[in-house]
Amino acid sequence: MGKLKKIGIITADTDEFAPLAEIIEKGEYTEESFLKRRALHFKTENADITALHCGVGKVNAAAAAMHLIDMGCEIILNYGLSGGLGEAVRGGLYLCDKFSEHDFDLTMIGYKPCEKPDQETYIYNADERLNALIKEIVKGINVGAAVTGDSFICDSKKSEYLSKTFGAVSCDMETAAIAYVCEYSGVPFAAVRQISDGADEQAAENYREENTSGKEDLQRLILKIADIAAKRL
Repeated sequence: MGKLKKIGIITADTDEFAPLAEIIEKGEYTEESFLKRRALHFKTENADITALHCGVGKVNAAAAAMHLIDMGCEIILNYGLSGGLGEAVRGGLYLCDKFSEHDFDLTMIGYKPCEKPDQETYIYNADERLNALIKEIVKGINVGAAVTGDSFICDSKKSEYLSKTFGAVSCDMETAAIAYVCEYSGVPFAAVRQISDGADEQAAENYREENTSGKEDLQRLILKIADIAAKRL
């Protein structure tokens, strides 16, 4: 066996990370602490993987991405739950193709929504080859733009604004931060998100119901993607 490709997996919430940790703990792994949260190292047939629980929010997510890149990870993957925007259906699986920070706002001094001064781009892209591979693995997966901000969206008017302004199908609190670090570091990144709620007035209840379900489907999928990506890319 040759050298295994290093893959980093980032997830934010404790309840999103726990099912993945349970799968990993059934095999051989090592563990370290990252910012007082868990980072699990293990190997599959084709990949040398670090799965990192980053905590919620953009700062935590960006720090996690940079840490994994500094460790030598050649691909970064993210999974988790997202609020659905527009016609996104609760329970649906979405592959993100573009990412932006909806709460970065300098419009009052002449910039576009989420535009950052002196920065080449402020709308970040998923890696095309990685996304193409995921579409092979998950036939018929929905594809669309994600917006990220440091707030849980539970307002129909805000949800409609995000959908119309950014053309987004989902909202979360981490992906654009990871995408920024990866794009500017030249590291391929992809995010697979499951819609837990409609980012509306029922969002908190719907999110809690989905997040505490204990399902492992999304976690097993991200492990499958990581192993195949390590072999194919």
